[in-house]
Amino acid sequence: GELEGLYAACACLACPSLHEGFGLPVLEAMARGVPVACSSRGALAEVAGDAAKLFDPLSPTSIARTVLELLDDPVAADLLAAAGRRRAAKFSWQATARATLRVYASMLS
Repeated sequence: GELEGLYAACACLACPSLHEGFGLPVLEAMARGVPVACSSRGALAEVAGDAAKLFDPLSPTSIARTVLELLDDPVAADLLAAAGRRRAAKFSWQATARATLRVYASMLS
């Protein structure tokens, strides 16, 4: 409940992580129609694709500029939120489980 309330109340998600195993917060936000600004490095950029604004996580100026772009342009933020929903719809726990099983099977053979 708390997490849903936070996503519902936010204007955007900013995720300046340097290292992620996958990037679930980015995917969760996109699935809920929250525009995303995230690190251009590693898994976050891969998960977000073109459905998020990317920034250099080592540059406070880059982070601030990117987040302000989302906050100052509601039309662009709405377009990004819609793109995020479409992107998030491509991910599922079932597909992840199938892919994991394929990897395990290939390693066992």
